[in-house]
Amino acid sequence: MGYCNIPLNDDYETPVDVPAIHSSQGKDVDSSSVGWMQPIDLWTPLKEMRKRYHRDGYIWLKNLLPREDVLAMREHYFSHISPTGLLAPNTSPQDGIFNPSNDPLSFQGVGGHPQSQCIQLLESAHTTPKYDAFCKHPALRSFVRNFMNWEKEIMLKRAMMRHNCPGSLATGVHYDKLFLRGSDAEFLTAWVPIGDCTARGGGLMYLQNSDQLGRELEEEFKANAKSLSDEERVSAFNEHMADDGYLSHDAEGFRQTQAKGKLNWLVGDFEAGDVVFHTPHMIHSSAANEDEKGRIRLGSDLRFYEAGAEVDERWCNHWKNGDRL
Repeated sequence: MGYCNIPLNDDYETPVDVPAIHSSQGKDVDSSSVGWMQPIDLWTPLKEMRKRYHRDGYIWLKNLLPREDVLAMREHYFSHISPTGLLAPNTSPQDGIFNPSNDPLSFQGVGGHPQSQCIQLLESAHTTPKYDAFCKHPALRSFVRNFMNWEKEIMLKRAMMRHNCPGSLATGVHYDKLFLRGSDAEFLTAWVPIGDCTARGGGLMYLQNSDQLGRELEEEFKANAKSLSDEERVSAFNEHMADDGYLSHDAEGFRQTQAKGKLNWLVGDFEAGDVVFHTPHMIHSSAANEDEKGRIRLGSDLRFYEAGAEVDERWCNHWKNGDRL
């Protein structure tokens, strides 16, 4: 496999060859419309980071968190939910290997339709002291403050850990503002892969330069929702939206129609310790998990506001299954 150097003096290399990618419902994504995200390192000047964030809609920061801290969080999560039978017998919770004798559609996590016996463990996983400490990791929090030039940050309590088993359904096409319309204040999303995750392992993929498209779509939704009540207007599930709030579950179809075939999907080979930050209107999805080792993809979605800003109050409680947010 050939490699090409990443510009801007980064030390990382990205593969030239693009893997076959499938969207959340298993449909093919045209290989000619898939490219690689570009990571940056901690030594990149903040000015350059901000420039790339506003230009590209995201920054993929390598090694922000200590790898051992991320892997410890992965082990904690899968140990917590292991009574469900999710993991392959005689495997390590840190490896997070899916039990292939299970039906993956019956073991979906946040955003899916988990079995009733799994729901209590999924909900309680979000309230453990271990996860709370992970969300408050000083390396993460200090970077958010410095990057956003905030004196103090706050994180919405409705943080989420999403696991995605091989063969299960993945996250549909969306931008985060769809689900966070209850405030006009600026927020920053951090997506933290909790464990290594290749491009074929169910990680996030971003529609290249799509922040503007996300803004245009949101303006259309606003115009259509003028006659709705305030409660309905801010809901991602109102009468003008899809039943599950997403824009689509067909990444290639969305690219061809809404993006008129002009924008590519960008993927990455993520490692434990990496964090991706993206804008509220950056359009993204996750690829189907086709990990060759049978690893379950685990990631955490965190949203930050500047302290004192008006936040979306609906997101000030821990995630609950069926909370329709």
